[in-house]
Amino acid sequence: MGPDAQVTQFFQQQYGAAPAFLVRAPGRVNLIGEHTDYNDGFVMPMAIDRAAWIALRPSGNRLVTVHALDFGESDTFDLDHMVPAPGSWVDYVRGVAWSLQQHGYATDGWEGVMAGDVPVGAGLSSSAALELAVARAFGAVTGWSWDAPRMAVVGQYAENKWVGVNCGVMDEMISAAGVAGHALLIDCRTLANTPMPLPTGVAVVVLDTATRRGLVDSAYNERRTQCEAAARHFGVLALRDVSVAQLEAAQPNLDALTYRRARHVITENARVLQACDAMRAGDARALGRLLDASHVSLRDDFQVSNHELDTIVDVAAAHPACLGARMTGAGFGGCAVALVRDDSTPEFVDSTAAAYTALTNLSPRVYVCAATNGAELVQ
Repeated sequence: MGPDAQVTQFFQQQYGAAPAFLVRAPGRVNLIGEHTDYNDGFVMPMAIDRAAWIALRPSGNRLVTVHALDFGESDTFDLDHMVPAPGSWVDYVRGVAWSLQQHGYATDGWEGVMAGDVPVGAGLSSSAALELAVARAFGAVTGWSWDAPRMAVVGQYAENKWVGVNCGVMDEMISAAGVAGHALLIDCRTLANTPMPLPTGVAVVVLDTATRRGLVDSAYNERRTQCEAAARHFGVLALRDVSVAQLEAAQPNLDALTYRRARHVITENARVLQACDAMRAGDARALGRLLDASHVSLRDDFQVSNHELDTIVDVAAAHPACLGARMTGAGFGGCAVALVRDDSTPEFVDSTAAAYTALTNLSPRVYVCAATNGAELVQ
C-alpha cells in the first residue's frame, strides 16, 4: 500500500469520514548543476515519483493537528501561538505555517494524516517535500491560489529562519513547480524556471551509496567562501557572471585552489546550459557525457566527492547501458545519479549494486525514478 492509500485509510479510521483533501509534494534529484546555486547559477533538478502525502480536512478553528504515520507521532499547535520544536518533523509543519503568515498568507486550522516514501537522509529532499505538502494543505483549507515560485520561497524561508538550515531554494522550487516527464532548468538568480524534456528511452536511476554526508557543513562554508573570494577578484556579484575565457585569462593571478574552485562553478554552469541543448534535441548520449564531466569536475576541482561516490559512479559508468553518471547533492556521501537505457534498467540495477557491494562491502539502495509534477491538490 502506497503512502497515498495509507494516509487516506488512517484518516478514515481516525475521523470516521473520508478526507476533504489529499495533497502530495515530491522529493527530487538534481540531474546537473551542483554547487552552482549559491553562485547565482543554473541547476536542473527533476521531481521524482516519491512524495510526502497529507490527507486532511478543515478543523474549523485555529488548531492544526497532524499525525505522522512514519514516526507514529502526533502534534497539535495553535496558529496564533506557535513555538519551535527543534530536531523534530513537527518543526517543518509549524515553520511553514509561520512562514506563510510572515509572507502575508491567511492560515486556517486543519486535521490531517501524513506519510511519505522519500528516503530520509539520502539527499532526495524529504524536507522540501514535507514543506511543500504542508503549504498545499494550508492552501487547500484556506483557499488562496497556488503560486509555485512564491511557495518555494515560503518553504525555503521556513527552513532558513525557523528550522535553522541555511539551504538554497532549489529543493523547494522543484518540489513546488516540477513538470511530469521533464527536468526543470532553474535560474537561481531570478528564480525563472523552464521545463526541459527528458530524452525518450532512458531512465533516471538514483544510487544511494549507503554512506551519509560527513564534513558537509564545514566544507560547504569553505567552498562558499572560496567562491566568493573568486567573485571579488573579478569584481562581480557571483561566479555566474564570469566566463570560461575570463577565468583562463585570469589564471596567473589566482592561487591554484581558488582557480580550481571557480573553474568547477563556471564550467558547471556552462554544462547545465549545454544539457538544455541536448535535452531539446533529445540527445541522451550528449546529456550523459555532460553528467560524466560534471562528476570529474566535482571530484577533482571542487573536491566534494568521496571514495564511495567515486566507486559507485565508476561501476555505473562501466555498464554498457549507462549513458552517464555523477555524484549528486552536497557531496562527501549520499547519492549518485545515472542516465540509463530503460530497456536495460533492471539488469543495470542488479549489476551495479553487486559490483559496488563487492568493492565496498556496503549495500546500496537503488531507485529508478520517473519525473513527476510538483506539489498538487490530488482531491
